[in-house]
Amino acid sequence: MFQGSMVALVTPMHEDGSLDEAALAKLVEFHVENATDAIVTMGTTGESATLDTAEHCAVIRQVVAFAAGRIPVIAGTGSNSTQEAIELTRSAKDVGADACLLVTPYYNKPTQEGLYQHFRAVAEAVAIPQILYNVPGRTAVDMLSDTVVRLVEIENIVGIKDATGDLERGRELIQRCGDDFAVFSGDDATAMELILLGARGDISVTANVAPHDMHEMCAAALAGDRDKAAAINARLMPLHTGLFCEANPIPVKWALYDMGMMETGIRLPLTTLSEAYRDSIHQALQQAAILQA
Repeated sequence: MFQGSMVALVTPMHEDGSLDEAALAKLVEFHVENATDAIVTMGTTGESATLDTAEHCAVIRQVVAFAAGRIPVIAGTGSNSTQEAIELTRSAKDVGADACLLVTPYYNKPTQEGLYQHFRAVAEAVAIPQILYNVPGRTAVDMLSDTVVRLVEIENIVGIKDATGDLERGRELIQRCGDDFAVFSGDDATAMELILLGARGDISVTANVAPHDMHEMCAAALAGDRDKAAAINARLMPLHTGLFCEANPIPVKWALYDMGMMETGIRLPLTTLSEAYRDSIHQALQQAAILQA
């Protein structure tokens, strides 16, 4: 259903932290023009944690409208409240999202059974394709492979974004979950290798600034062309690593500002990129031929 380079889209903001609809429209066009395979809005990179419910739903609605059917839109609708996740997922379906991405409930640290019941409840409540999202480095809960295998049996749970960066974990999921269930990388630095192992693509931070190259890299890896994929990936590796020099999305929002794509707006408790890292991000953009030296 979905494959390739799927951008984990930032949410552009003005300097005062208010949402910048014009810049959002510009970013969607940028990804349509540069062959991004899908847009994931309102995930971690989209600062979903600091948008209120009305803003969250508005951004999803706007991205769907700007995309206008030209590119699939996957809406982040996860929450640590099952009822809130159901409401967000229902709202995304109502405005025309193609699928939803649901993070494991953060902070309250559910058991594996609690994770199963949470995702099952959302899937049964809203008839839209749903992608699980496991990112234990942020949520303080790790959804184990046994739990994912149980969830595969639910018809509209169609994939998982595995952001552990653990290739053995990814290999296990690919082997155990079957061909009808998609495993996506959520870690740019290891995405190429995971795709070569059988993953369907990458939900990518780097794609915000290098959409065409990420599309080409993922397409090459999906085709089994390791040499081509590796050549592109090597050029992008300084971005894969540099865009996590501070908490995501701090560096990538600064990179997009450096590219002239948007203002520097970001919401507290996140702050703009520290001066110490700005030159290295600029150099990584130059090395990737995004900015001229």
